[in-house]
Amino acid sequence: MKDSRWRSFAAAGIVAGGVCLLAAIFSVSFTGQEAATRDFIGYWAAGQQIAHGANPYDAGEVLRLEKAVGLGKLQIKITPSPPVGLALVIPLGFLGAKSGLVFWSVAQLGCLSIALWILWLLEGKPSSRIHLFGYLFAPALACLMAGQLGIFCLLGISVFLLWHERRPFYAGAALLPMTLKPHLFLAVGLVLLFWVVWRSSPRILAGLVTAMGASSGVVLLFDPEVWAQYIAMMHSNLIQDRFAPTLSAYLRLYIAPAAVWLEYLPAAMACGWALWYFWSRRDRWNWMEHGLLVLLVSVMCAPYAWLTDEAVLLPAVLVGMYRVIEARRSLRPIAVFGAAALIELYANVRITSWYYTWTTPAWLAWYVYATRRSAAPDSDAGVEAKV
Repeated sequence: MKDSRWRSFAAAGIVAGGVCLLAAIFSVSFTGQEAATRDFIGYWAAGQQIAHGANPYDAGEVLRLEKAVGLGKLQIKITPSPPVGLALVIPLGFLGAKSGLVFWSVAQLGCLSIALWILWLLEGKPSSRIHLFGYLFAPALACLMAGQLGIFCLLGISVFLLWHERRPFYAGAALLPMTLKPHLFLAVGLVLLFWVVWRSSPRILAGLVTAMGASSGVVLLFDPEVWAQYIAMMHSNLIQDRFAPTLSAYLRLYIAPAAVWLEYLPAAMACGWALWYFWSRRDRWNWMEHGLLVLLVSVMCAPYAWLTDEAVLLPAVLVGMYRVIEARRSLRPIAVFGAAALIELYANVRITSWYYTWTTPAWLAWYVYATRRSAAPDSDAGVEAKV
């Protein structure tokens, strides 16, 4: 008993030491101007505005804050996230740009590490260390570099996968970060609603609604007009004129650039497919198998998304890797896809470039390849063992 307790204390000490070391490294290497060049600065500015009872969607004030810390001639970074989840950025309102970036980066690395540990647990604690691939997954790295929200959503999904049967209330509450980017999870959310009704398990929704209510209450306490401000921002050209390299965006671009609704057509089709897919498997639905496929399709068909948002697809990519290893098949496809994405990322290909439109279809193709049941073992077992 004492040995177990001392091990727990030692582990906690190691983790605390690692966090302090990371914070020290980031404090030395980061500057306020560097913070201004990342997407993080949009969340920092929103936190600053909310903490002072001001409009987090006020383009003029957000731009003033960002320029004050070194934005320069770069485009304004303003968060399009709805107020319901913005309580998560309020702590940034009490920190400077540099200290806020240090805090945000440490939190992101911590969330990524916890998510990978959870996925390892879900796979039965295999002896392989294939889950460490997550630290080399290009969307996760891009998310860390930009200071985006994808890794927080990844943690929420991972906790949901771990707890949705045993602790449904907390599993639902863990999905709160997904409300910051709801357009990515339209098909997933629809299936989740139908699954909850079919299973008569309202505690998941109760957990999510409770978390949303608590978060909204905190934000409204600081800024009672925040919902009206959000609606006004969403009707502005600041959001409608943004271009993201997605299949939905190119559909609109090539058919009718002025027709905003075209960007939502693939998402609507994905929702229809997801309902059929769920209903035909409702009696044997498995979130670690069927749910991850819905997640892949939902993100691929989102009205707008970036490479950083694809960090939420890491569970599907890792599960595919585990399935391929179990079936003694080749890991070569994901090695090629992962390497190509890393090359683009570190070659400084702009995040808005069409060169990134292939990534979500690639992760989907990998998952379908990896989870197909009819494949026989091939001759690449030696390669897989080394990987």
